[in-house]
Amino acid sequence: MSKINVLIAGSTGYIGIELVRILYKHKNVSIKYLCGKTSVGKDISFYDKSLKFKKLPKIVKFNKSYLKNVDLIFTALPNGEAQDLSKKLLSKNILIDIAADFRLNSSKSYSFWYKQKHRASENIKKSIYSLPEFTGKIIKNFKIISCPGCYPTSILLPLIPLIKKNMIKLENIIVDSKSGYSGAGRGVHKTYAKKNLYHSLKAYGVGFHRHNSEIEQEIIKYTKKKKMNITFTPHLSPMFKGILSTIYFESSNGNSLKTINNLLKKTFAKKKFVKIKKMNSYLSTNDVINTNECHISVCKTKYKNKYIILSALDNLIKGGSGQAVQNMNIKFSLPESRGLI
Repeated sequence: MSKINVLIAGSTGYIGIELVRILYKHKNVSIKYLCGKTSVGKDISFYDKSLKFKKLPKIVKFNKSYLKNVDLIFTALPNGEAQDLSKKLLSKNILIDIAADFRLNSSKSYSFWYKQKHRASENIKKSIYSLPEFTGKIIKNFKIISCPGCYPTSILLPLIPLIKKNMIKLENIIVDSKSGYSGAGRGVHKTYAKKNLYHSLKAYGVGFHRHNSEIEQEIIKYTKKKKMNITFTPHLSPMFKGILSTIYFESSNGNSLKTINNLLKKTFAKKKFVKIKKMNSYLSTNDVINTNECHISVCKTKYKNKYIILSALDNLIKGGSGQAVQNMNIKFSLPESRGLI
C-alpha cells in the first residue's frame, strides 16, 4: 500500500504535537505539511524537544494549494476553523477533525452550544461523529470524520452499552470528571497565570458545559432513549494530562454489580483499547498516560443497586490524537491499532 500523505493543521498545540509523534512512527503515513499561524518558519522541535533530529517539514501557513498533494487533513484548530477548511476540500481529501466543528448533527444545535454560527452547515451531512469502538467501518462512507471530545469519550464508552441494554436508570446519572490542564490548550498558562493553576482544582462549565450536547446526542443515537437526566461537571486539575471520570448511577431491575461488569466485558472483549478492569478496582490516570487505552472499573457502594463507574484515559491520546489515528486506520482499512501500540 502506498503511504497516506497527511497535512496537520494546528500542529503545535498539545494534541497536534501528540499527533505528530504518533504519525511520524506510523509506517503507512507520510507527513507532508505541518501548518500553524504564529509558528510559521519554526521547526516542530521548538515546541517539543523529543522531535529534534526527526525529518519533519518546517511549519508553514496553510494554503489550499497543498490539498492537491495530500490524502488526509487532520485539524486540531480552534472551533470554527475546520469549518472553513472543509469548504476547500478536493474530492480526494478526507478530513479528520479533532475539535468540535462537526460533532453536533445540526447547525442549530451547534449555534446554541458554541455561540457562533456554523459556517459549513452543508458539510454536516457529509460528516460522522466517530467513537471508533461503536462506529466501526461505517466511517468509510464519510468524507469528514469528527472525533469525540475527551470527556465524552470517557463517559460514552461505559454508558452507551449499559443504557442500550436497559441496565441502569436514566433519571439521575451524575458524572464528575477531572482533566489535566492540557485539555484547556496552551493558552491555559496565561489564562490562569494569577490563579494558582498548578496547585488548585477548578470546576467549570457547571451545569451547562458544551460536552453535554454530544453526550446526550450520542446516547440517543445508539440507544434510542430520549428521556434522560445526566448531570456532568468537569474540573481542571493541577496535572498535565489525563482524565478520570466518576459516574454515579442506580441499576434498573436489580441488576447486580457482576451483571453490569459482565456486560461491559462482553461489549469490549474484542476491542483493543478499552480495558474492563476487575470489579472494585481503583483507577488512576497514571495507568493510562501515554496510551490510547480507556480503563473502566465498576465499583459497589454502601447503597443497594447504586454503583460507581471509574473511567480513565489520556485526554491528548485516547481523548484526542490517538483516537483520530484509530479512526484513520479504520477509514483506510489498516489494522486499527497500527501506530498506537
